[in-house]
Amino acid sequence: MKRLEEEIGLSRGAIFNYFGSKDSLFIELCRRDNERISDLFVGGGVEAVLQAILEVDPAWYGVYLELTRRVRTDEGFRTLLEERAEAIRPVNRSRIEQAQRDGEFRDDLEPQQIGAFLNLVLSGLAVLRVEGEEPLPSGLLLRLIDDAIGGRTRRRPGRTK
Repeated sequence: MKRLEEEIGLSRGAIFNYFGSKDSLFIELCRRDNERISDLFVGGGVEAVLQAILEVDPAWYGVYLELTRRVRTDEGFRTLLEERAEAIRPVNRSRIEQAQRDGEFRDDLEPQQIGAFLNLVLSGLAVLRVEGEEPLPSGLLLRLIDDAIGGRTRRRPGRTK
């Protein structure tokens, strides 16, 4: 909270005039961050998201991981967060489907499978940053991701770009 107060220039009381509780505030921060990441993915692909994860203060990911823990253990909290995240799922799915049509992503997997894989890799990168570990170089990470889901190497027989 102290860091948020400093960054936006409002007191704790003023912040809670806009948000009824700390939960509401952090759900809104997560929603906005999810939208930001989704916008990066839609506009710049995996590379843009990877760069953003490498540039964000690891302390934010610590907060985000705590919220993720709450999602797992608190049904009411999970419902609030899922309601706010629902709007970006179709946008991300559409981006993956377009990438499959364009040959950027392989087309022998379901879009949900590619999304789950990317989430796994990118979330793992965020966890490494929280732990203070040095991630693999971004170029190598991108090559490994491309090896896993890139469209150049695995196309369905009879499918063209």
